[in-house]
Amino acid sequence: MAKFGVGKTVGTLGDYLREQRMAAKLSLRQLSEQAGVSNPYLSQIERGLRRPSAEVLQQLAKALRISAETLYVRAGILDPDEGEVRSVELAVLADTGLTERQKQSLLDVYNSFRAANSHTEASGG
Repeated sequence: MAKFGVGKTVGTLGDYLREQRMAAKLSLRQLSEQAGVSNPYLSQIERGLRRPSAEVLQQLAKALRISAETLYVRAGILDPDEGEVRSVELAVLADTGLTERQKQSLLDVYNSFRAANSHTEASGG
């Protein structure tokens, strides 16, 4: 995945991950080993310098024994308010047969269709 600038969502994600790591009494190194990501990369995520892929978030959630869905919402990948949409998005994100780019493309198309349909419904068409 491409590099992203520091954003509010990413910073919030990093803060949340740090809180969860500390609550689990894990060092940065211990969590990086358990999640299978490098120590420097995890440090950059916690500091809001990197935006992790859905796959990395899933690995971190498993290591921290928390919901991957919670991390997806914190990272801005999932909308917390739309339950029926979430199941489609989670299915796409969990598909190991797709690359991260393919997953994001599918979600972009899906969300654009939903936006177009809600605009059509709102205008009475």
